[in-house]
Amino acid sequence: MIAVVQRASRAEVRVDGAPVGAIDAGLVILLGVAREDGPVDLEWLASKCAHLRIFPDRQGRMNRSVLETGGAALVVSQFTLLGDTRRGRRPGFEAAAPPGEAERLYEEFCARLAALGVPVRSGRFRAHMEVELVNDGPVTLLLDSREARPAAPGGHPASGPAGEAEEAGP
Repeated sequence: MIAVVQRASRAEVRVDGAPVGAIDAGLVILLGVAREDGPVDLEWLASKCAHLRIFPDRQGRMNRSVLETGGAALVVSQFTLLGDTRRGRRPGFEAAAPPGEAERLYEEFCARLAALGVPVRSGRFRAHMEVELVNDGPVTLLLDSREARPAAPGGHPASGPAGEAEEAGP
């Protein structure tokens, strides 16, 4: 799973001009689900997002998580994060999970994040959405669950589904 995580002072997602999800201060998470993703990926990524210390403490240092600030998360499905632009001019999306599997893991990710204590709002899967946010900082991070997989000999991430690898903590 790949996520673009942005610290936001407010955000809203609309479908056909109508709001379907909105938050005040918190995280906007654009989530891409890859073909090989599974339960370990969503557990690792949900925990990482919930505990990521990117909100300021009293000294102004990024030292608090969304859980500590009482913020929320707006999670938006974003299969284009898996777009391959290495060849040609049109992205290829072969690495993205099929829609049914992607939707299931997207919903499970939202549920897991909520179970960790983060209020979750979401977009609408497979809909054309307009996402509006005020990026606070700006703070934007790219998280990839494949990076949590143990390194194979030679220092490269282990191949295969994350479900076959040992889970790394946040």
